[in-house]
Amino acid sequence: MMIKGTFLDEISHDIPHQNWGEEEWDRDFGYMRAADIENVILIRCGYRRWQTFPCEVLTAREGCYVPPVDLVDMFLRLSDKWGMMFWFGLYDSGKYWDMGDYVAEVEINKLVVDEAWRRYGHYRSFGGWYISQECSRRTGQIVELYAELGRHCKEASGGLPTMISPYIDGRKNLSQYDASTAREDSVTLDSHEKEWDAIFAGISGAVDIVAFQDGHVDYDELADFLRVNKRLADRYGLECWTNTETFDRDMPIKFLPIKWEKLRLKMSLAAEAGIENAITFEFSHFMSPQSAYRQAGHLYDRYIEYLKLK
Repeated sequence: MMIKGTFLDEISHDIPHQNWGEEEWDRDFGYMRAADIENVILIRCGYRRWQTFPCEVLTAREGCYVPPVDLVDMFLRLSDKWGMMFWFGLYDSGKYWDMGDYVAEVEINKLVVDEAWRRYGHYRSFGGWYISQECSRRTGQIVELYAELGRHCKEASGGLPTMISPYIDGRKNLSQYDASTAREDSVTLDSHEKEWDAIFAGISGAVDIVAFQDGHVDYDELADFLRVNKRLADRYGLECWTNTETFDRDMPIKFLPIKWEKLRLKMSLAAEAGIENAITFEFSHFMSPQSAYRQAGHLYDRYIEYLKLK
């Protein structure tokens, strides 16, 4: 099992910003390629009023702040330079989505997708779309949201692939503002399977890749959930990847780079479940030699050693 992609967390929600410019990002892309990472996935192009590029739609309709740097253009240029595939992450309004107004969330995102493709579709590295709205259960109109946005992304770009990265409603599914590390109630394996069976049935053909986050369940439960995810994805024609988190959910300090032993265990369990590809959240904070967290560079060293054994 190898990590073949990473999110780019440039609209930070609960991770401290590192305030990098193009020089630091260029260096980081080099570190990624040295670790055989081939895909970079913008986790979201905007969140509430913050955005990664001067989007006319978001500035006019949502009152978003105009950024000083067009990060999407920069990431695409660096992806071209380093031979990587860039996935454009959609907009999270932080209000329509949170209030359950799925129709409004879809409509604003359709306009963002159209503008993004007009601006950046000429880059050879523009390789796919990431639908950034995360979920763990079949709540509200999540099936309709994924299906409609997935189809629109494909129609706008001539069929480029789409990806989602949901999570499991496990014991570690806690708010980042909660100092505890586990809760008593969590989804059962049977309930998870039934709900995702229904979700996959509704999004088949609109979503190509599902990469479940692997950090919300205990390590001794993970293998069973991974097998269910793989079986369901195969049933409905989706590619099943794993989002192997490189940060630790087992301590009250949220969030720090994960211990190498834990990361290796999670990757091995995914491989045993028949999953071939992994992405991570996320390289630049939790695995990069130039991260603000010193232990991230040590995790990178351990991972490079692991690659050399393959």
